[in-house]
Amino acid sequence: MANKRDYYEVLGVSKNATEDEIKKAYRTLAKKYHPDMNPDDPNAEEKFKEASEAYAILSDAEKRKQYDQFGHAAFEQGGMGGGGFDYTNVDLSELFGDIFGGGFGGFGGFGGFGDIFGGGRTTSRGPRRGQNLRASINITFDEAVFGAEKELELTLKEDCSTCHGTGARPGSSAETCPKCGGKGQVVMTQQSMFGMVRNVSVCPDCGGTGKVVKDKCPDCGGAGYVSKRKRIMVTVPAGIDNGQSIRLVGKGDPGVNGGERGDLLVEIHVGSHPMFQRQDMDIYSTAHISYATAALGGEVRIPTVDGDIMYTVKPGTQTDTRVRLRGKGVPNPTNRDKTVRGDHYVTLIVSVPTKLTNEQKELLKRFDDSIGGSKADKEGTNNPSRKKKGIFK
Repeated sequence: MANKRDYYEVLGVSKNATEDEIKKAYRTLAKKYHPDMNPDDPNAEEKFKEASEAYAILSDAEKRKQYDQFGHAAFEQGGMGGGGFDYTNVDLSELFGDIFGGGFGGFGGFGGFGDIFGGGRTTSRGPRRGQNLRASINITFDEAVFGAEKELELTLKEDCSTCHGTGARPGSSAETCPKCGGKGQVVMTQQSMFGMVRNVSVCPDCGGTGKVVKDKCPDCGGAGYVSKRKRIMVTVPAGIDNGQSIRLVGKGDPGVNGGERGDLLVEIHVGSHPMFQRQDMDIYSTAHISYATAALGGEVRIPTVDGDIMYTVKPGTQTDTRVRLRGKGVPNPTNRDKTVRGDHYVTLIVSVPTKLTNEQKELLKRFDDSIGGSKADKEGTNNPSRKKKGIFK
């Protein structure tokens, strides 16, 4: 990393350069140093590579921010391949198609930087990982809280037991593709506005494998795999939330040329609950208490996901009072200690009686008079004359 030039210096722009200025600078350098445009310049390839690397970083707002803060050290690990620029992750059609206006056929014709620079990108003949698959399952609110084992039935591709994945009839074998000579790629040269451009693409006859099957397996038709209906057990972790996914490694489509299988991504759909609502790791609900319990205090039964509990209400509790039940919420699915859970918040609602006997009404009036309630009503906010005087607004 010590020998790398500053990316802004490479493109010849200032650190305050706009996106358009960066693109314009790169366009100029790309035309000047592209290897196919300068076959006699031994330094053209390296300069073009350097300019492309600088553009790929500075044209990306997030990467540019990281580079401005940490310099080249920001890309010494991970996406930049431990100190080397990773061209395999560059979308060439986006990077060059916009700059050259499609003059290079979207620039995808080069088949990647590996073809331009003599390596770097895995060729199409190499092992390729299988495609990821997606599925979904429905679970209940309680199953999301405590976890569950669910069975998923879907169609998967399995290696053909007759040809063992070769696609050829037993006793025969695949042959070298005559179109690409076993390379898995075909090369064409075409004229562009910048000169002759080499176009490398996956061989249409062999699909990039370098092999063709003439005598195909009767059971799989030469595909090398068959589709089967299978049942898979999915372990739903405690605390998973609606819309999250579970990754089952190696349960996707089979790879090509010995590549590993893709993964199966199972999206979780959590059903609603008649009493509880969830927000992150916490649960919310309401509980009704009687007028007498609110005034005098006492115990009330509150449902939770762990079952009913008895909660002691304080005397004089007002309606809409919220109480907290610690540790009665949802576990964090990323925390190994499943005893660590969120909380359950309960809003207490005082139930006011709507049907009273004459005796009950009289008792309430006497109680109200004893605490000055009637007088307060007459002199308080319910008195229209006092509202007119501006005492209560």
